[in-house]
Amino acid sequence: MTEEEARILAFEKRWFRHGGSKDTAIHELFGYTPTRYFQLLNRLLDREDALLADPITVRRLRRQRDLKSQRRARRAITLQF
Repeated sequence: MTEEEARILAFEKRWFRHGGSKDTAIHELFGYTPTRYFQLLNRLLDREDALLADPITVRRLRRQRDLKSQRRARRAITLQF
């Protein structure tokens, strides 16, 4: 895992306690658009080394991602009818 990837996990671990919008903080700390940041984060969450580095944070973020995906799928099905 790169130093920047470790910083992303640390940011996610800290931000969990703050809540709210992260877009400005993401841009200021990492120089990424929110879209790019979340692309990188999602790839990172799928990696075993990230899970080994911070299992609690990675599992929490995976659960959140899975719940959002399920909600989107349900909305898509609802909109079809």
